Amino acid sequence: MTEGIAWDPLRRELERWQAAGRVARFWLRDDDAVEPTPALETLMVLASENEVPLMLAVIPGLTGEALAGRLEEEIAVAVAVHGWSHTNHAGPEAKKQELGGERPADVVLGELREGFQLLQRLHPARFLPVLVPPWNRIDAALIPALPGLGFAALSVYGRAQQGGPVTLLNTHVDIIDWHGTRGGRTEAELVAELVAELRDRFAGSNEPIGLLTHHLVHDAAGWNFLSALFSVTGRHPAVHWSSALELLGP
Repeated sequence: MTEGIAWDPLRRELERWQAAGRVARFWLRDDDAVEPTPALETLMVLASENEVPLMLAVIPGLTGEALAGRLEEEIAVAVAVHGWSHTNHAGPEAKKQELGGERPADVVLGELREGFQLLQRLHPARFLPVLVPPWNRIDAALIPALPGLGFAALSVYGRAQQGGPVTLLNTHVDIIDWHGTRGGRTEAELVAELVAELRDRFAGSNEPIGLLTHHLVHDAAGWNFLSALFSVTGRHPAVHWSSALELLGP
């Protein structure tokens, strides 16, 4: 597709990176995977064509052999643990949350242990010990227990504050307008956010920039944005699309 003038600010920022001999690190996380669907196929084709590695946050309590079979040959797709069943246990006035809140810690941690073991068994070649909390929320009191369950990293939303018991591999730009159309956000908004993240990294932060998608709710605007973004950045000399495995290190 042809990328219009809305993409000029991103092009200019990447030109600045290239002139400085620097390379920005991007990575892609997609949430709520359960089974093979046409939307998931579209996402995987887009990512593969542009050599963009993909981490799927899979809901353990809702998935099974069908997704495992479909991903078996997808060498550039990794699988992370997306809570247990993506069920909201918060009160009616609270923000949605599955991990913590009003439930006993041992119950929540038991579900996470089961989810970890299930996805590790279903996806032995592409499983990553990464927890992606539903709605990007987890009770802080649970985090110190995550290494004991086998988790090496936690992936939520926003700038990472490192120094805790697990590595943070966060996302920063969500392409969905959750509080409005519940479809894809405008190109101008998303490009502005990407440029702001790039400027932060240029100024000194070494955190990779995480793009967050939700294949099951993408509309035409969402797919068009992804296609254009991958076209602009996929083979740009100032951009490296990293796999989650690469970013987590040895």
